[in-house]
Amino acid sequence: MVMRLVVILTFCAFLVHAAETPSPTPSPSATPTEASIKQLLEVAQSHKLADSVMLQMETLMQQTIAQATKGQTISTKIQKDIDKRREQLVVMMKDLLDWKKLEPMYVRIYQKTFTQQEVDGMIAFYKTPAGQAVIAKMPIAMQTTIDEMQGLMGPAMQKLQQMQQDILAALKAENKNKGG
Repeated sequence: MVMRLVVILTFCAFLVHAAETPSPTPSPSATPTEASIKQLLEVAQSHKLADSVMLQMETLMQQTIAQATKGQTISTKIQKDIDKRREQLVVMMKDLLDWKKLEPMYVRIYQKTFTQQEVDGMIAFYKTPAGQAVIAKMPIAMQTTIDEMQGLMGPAMQKLQQMQQDILAALKAENKNKGG
């Protein structure tokens, strides 16, 4: 669950970083048009990615809340506060991932990154059965990758937590020896 949040936040950070980081600009004559990029984004169903991230965030929030409150009796007042905060976060994330805000960012990024010829090639690819298969199956492949990465990261996270505990214990013992 934590790994999913890390992946989602990494994706969001990547989008922000990509929007702010200058990249080599194609020659002006090769810069793709806004219309062709919008066509690529439409054919590639890019807006669905933002929707998918939003759904994953909502699911992750629900799971995190359920895990944090598991086995506890929660008063109506606290439950209302939890619900209010969750709703605020959902509203914030929906605003952040609003396609009307993301699309201009994608246009800028793609114009800085790709040539018109490359955009035309991607449009042609995504119109093929293979391209449509990539669009349809990539979310499944990404989710499977995330799930498997969580399995790989579990032991590493346990070791990291143990290292933290060992270091804290060593610091505590050292401070005790200095004071005593």
